[in-house]
Amino acid sequence: MVWLFGVLESGKPFLVEDDRFRPYFFVPAGDEVNVPRGKGVRIVETDLRDLRGRRIVRIDVQIPRDVSPLREAIEQAGGEVLEGDVRFAYRYLIDHGLGAALTIRGEPERGGGRLLRFRNPELARTSFRPALRLLSIDIETSPDARQIYSVALVGDDVDEVHRVGPDSVPGAVAHRDERALLRAFSSRVREIDPDVLTGWNVVDFDLRVLDARARALGLPFQLGRLDGPLFLRRDPGFTRLWRAEMPGRQVLDGIALVRDAFIQLEDYRLETAARALLGRGKKIDAAAEDHAEEITRLHREDPQALVEYNREDARLVLDLIRQEELVELAIERSLLTGMQLDRVGASIASFDLLYLPELRRRGVVAPSVQTERKSVRVMGGMLLEPQPGLYRQVAVYDFRSLYPSLMRTFHLDPFAHSRPGSSPIRAPNGACFSREEAILPGILERFLDHRQAARDRGDPHADLAIKILMNALFGVLGAAACRFFDPEVANAITGFGHRILGWTRDEFEGEGYRVLYGDTDSVFVELGSPEGEKDPYERARALRERVQQRIAERVGREYSVEPRLELELERVYERFFLPRVRGGRSGSKKRYAGLVGGEVEVVGLEAVRRDWPAIARRFQRGLLALVFSDRPVAPFIRDLVDRVRAGELDDELVIRKGIRKEALERYTSRTPPHVRAARKASRPVGRVVRYLVTYSGPEPVLPGEPLPDHIDREHYVEKVLRPIADAILPHVGLGFDEAMGQPSQLSLL
Repeated sequence: MVWLFGVLESGKPFLVEDDRFRPYFFVPAGDEVNVPRGKGVRIVETDLRDLRGRRIVRIDVQIPRDVSPLREAIEQAGGEVLEGDVRFAYRYLIDHGLGAALTIRGEPERGGGRLLRFRNPELARTSFRPALRLLSIDIETSPDARQIYSVALVGDDVDEVHRVGPDSVPGAVAHRDERALLRAFSSRVREIDPDVLTGWNVVDFDLRVLDARARALGLPFQLGRLDGPLFLRRDPGFTRLWRAEMPGRQVLDGIALVRDAFIQLEDYRLETAARALLGRGKKIDAAAEDHAEEITRLHREDPQALVEYNREDARLVLDLIRQEELVELAIERSLLTGMQLDRVGASIASFDLLYLPELRRRGVVAPSVQTERKSVRVMGGMLLEPQPGLYRQVAVYDFRSLYPSLMRTFHLDPFAHSRPGSSPIRAPNGACFSREEAILPGILERFLDHRQAARDRGDPHADLAIKILMNALFGVLGAAACRFFDPEVANAITGFGHRILGWTRDEFEGEGYRVLYGDTDSVFVELGSPEGEKDPYERARALRERVQQRIAERVGREYSVEPRLELELERVYERFFLPRVRGGRSGSKKRYAGLVGGEVEVVGLEAVRRDWPAIARRFQRGLLALVFSDRPVAPFIRDLVDRVRAGELDDELVIRKGIRKEALERYTSRTPPHVRAARKASRPVGRVVRYLVTYSGPEPVLPGEPLPDHIDREHYVEKVLRPIADAILPHVGLGFDEAMGQPSQLSLL
């Protein structure tokens, strides 16, 4: 039985039940002798082939759980299974040509409640953007999460807090004990009947704790539109994200929505995200030494404050999601791929939903994922050696969506690679691709048409969703976990990228301009400042036209294909800085700064590194702004160093570093400073450690507590400020000591 839950145009929820579909997989002809015969197992001859051209036989079974043991038995007998790992629900969508939105032809069954049930209707793909009803939840608990104090629910026409306590509190519903609270919460969610449950870390904390407490108290915990337990599952892939499943409702974690929208934050705590995006934060005393203990104190002594704190946390998440329109972006990504809303970031599964139907239309079956496949090196993007220095008028050109453009131009596609034909396109790595048969170019053309339509109608969500998906295609093909992974295909894409970037450098230099640096799809070209020139952009645009034309001609001449490459002028920096490798003479890759429109832009340098203290950002940005405007730097350097030594900027000396391993005890062979600091902390510090370097080593910085004593401020002068200055000052004829009014240090070799 297949269940499809959704929302109609009217806003009413629906359930499609289809008992006509059976699970199946494939084996190469001849391998059917390895198929154990059993109840419901059928062997069906087909006209299908695999990518190697072999004839394929289909194996039908009764229910989805029959697939796994049968597949294992075949493989243990030495046979091969194709598409044996496609999930049953996805198989249904693929075979019926369905996406995230569909039309239903049929009448719902009569029954009570809002949920409309359709049994075995006729379904077809469509495009539809629903207005989903969200409910944000947040719980407050004891420090060990073994007691729930209160639960907040905030959504459309919903704003309430349920708490455990004998007394009523304005704005909250009181319950005599935790058991009554959990019953009331479960009941209210089903009464409110949202389409989406959300919150901050809602899966791995709120729902996990609620479910655990219900189990401990022997209570059923059902939040879906039909009876059924809450399932908490962890993705087996790279992300290892937890997901929550319940019948008829989607759970979207605020953290995942922010990450999937590529919103860059210093960290992903709710306080950080709310301050950065909403300009307000949590309602708790920032001076409290321990927030968990402070919540417990509020529960005992000031329940009104706890209610407001709880309510505001739930409201912050809802306001943030609505302001950034994160659900709308998820909907667009879902419409593109057919993936459910909480898995739109699953690139490999999304690729399957896009590619498998196209493959099947061509009578071809895909392989299963090779779980034991060893990692194979895939060549990265090309880097042109940076020329360190300080420059004027530097134009940055980049190829718009380079890898997707290469796929379209040269038919870089798994299916085309399996059918090269008699006159193939030969990639720099020797891989050959069909000129006539390819799948990805057509998918990309369709996406580009949709993206242009989105831009024409002023739809930023669709525009961004398509951009994200297109740029993910190379990463998918280069991932060993993808069923279509082939290093020849992945290296053909990057190989063409190298060739095109090399040609681009040659064309600019042929025009008499110096290429200062290049990275994957971008080149940095020194325009210089001809006397009397008023608008360098005009010259940069004319240069782009000539280079674009010659690259297109060369591609067409050497490969007999229609070029789909578009070179864009991204910006012109008024001043530009490329640093050297620290302690060396060669240029440092992926690190530069420039002045454009009066603003200093920094890429890869200390000023944008999260693991460097705020003083580094203040110093580097300030120094670059002075250098770019040809103003004296020595007074600025001396003043900042003096303030650091005087202790005026101690708050800006705090270093933040993430704990990468699952537990501090896992650090054995080497103990980094932030781990040493975390081990000294009087309470858990979480995944991000804040610490200061003192004369007694790294010391933790904890919320609500004063900074440690005996800060080694000279360490910050020598190890933070001096290296930043030494990278920049030689280009203006100065050294750090000279700027400080001191004799220069000697280096003895």
